[in-house]
Parts: sequence; structure tokens; C-alpha cells
Amino acid sequence: MHRIYRTIDAFSEALGRIVAWFTLLMVLIQFVTVLMRYVFAAPGFLGVSSLWWQEAVVYLHGSLIMLAASYTLLHDGHVRLDIFYADASERVKDWTDLLGSIFFLLPVCWILWWSAAPNVALSWRSLEGSPEASGIPYRYLLKSTILAAAVLLALQGLSTALKAGLRLAGLRVNDPYRGEDHSH
Repeated sequence: MHRIYRTIDAFSEALGRIVAWFTLLMVLIQFVTVLMRYVFAAPGFLGVSSLWWQEAVVYLHGSLIMLAASYTLLHDGHVRLDIFYADASERVKDWTDLLGSIFFLLPVCWILWWSAAPNVALSWRSLEGSPEASGIPYRYLLKSTILAAAVLLALQGLSTALKAGLRLAGLRVNDPYRGEDHSH
């Protein structure tokens, strides 16, 4: 059980650290695009149109949001009713995490997958690309990040529920992402 949550947490942590670099890439691409377009009046950069670079920023932004959602959950960064949760006892927090993951997060992940899968499949069948001739021809990959987000969030929700359940059962859980070690 401990290996399961540690593996999921380590994966979410590593993925979050990797996709965080998308932010720097977005800034650099946007800077170069503006520089090339408005300072040098160039239609593109490195043989690629400025529209392609603009779409690259959108792809990176969407991918960052979708792929970093599990990292955000791991680090307890998602919005919730902190008015209630912040001052709650560790036991109440564990029950909130356990029940919230099982009855809210996992069903939302399923709905996200269920509602996005047909559109993503259609996009893959047609190898959907940009509607613009000089745009990025891989829109199907961008749409796939929606399904990835559903899976990654579900896995991190499973980890959250597992850790809470273990703590509620009186077992020691080393959870550095929750702050200090909260053992019962």
C-alpha cells in the first residue's frame, strides 16, 4: 500500500517539475515571436511561421494546465473550502480527503474522461491539426492531454485517499507533501 502511494506521488512530482519548464518555454517563445514580428518584421523564425509559434504557446499552456493538475493536487494546491479545512483536526482532514477523493474527485475524473474520449478519438482518427494552413498539425495530441489529466488526477486522488485511509486506520504515513509527518 505504501509503495502504491509513494510511486504515484513520485510520478506526479516528477511530471510537475518537468512541465513547469513549459512556463519558461512559453515566455521565451512569446518574446521571440514578438521580437521577430514587431522589431524585425519577420514572418517567422527558424523557418516556421509566427502563427505556428503562437499556437505553440497555446499548446504549451494547455498542456501545462492539464499535465500539472495532479502535481497541484499532490501539493494541496487546488481550491476547496479552506475555511472549514484549515482549522480542522488531522482526523477530519483525513476523512475529508478520503471521502472527497472517492465521492467527488474520482467521479469528476470519470466524467471528464467519458465526455472527452469520443472527441479525442475522433481527433486521432482524422489526425486533426490546426485550422490554419501554417499552424501546428498536431491538435489531436493537445486534446489527448484532457484524457491524460483525467487519469493523472484519478491516480493522485487514489493516492490521497489511500494515505488518508491508512492514517485513519492508525498506520504511519510519511507524506512530505502534506507538511510534517502526521502519524496517529
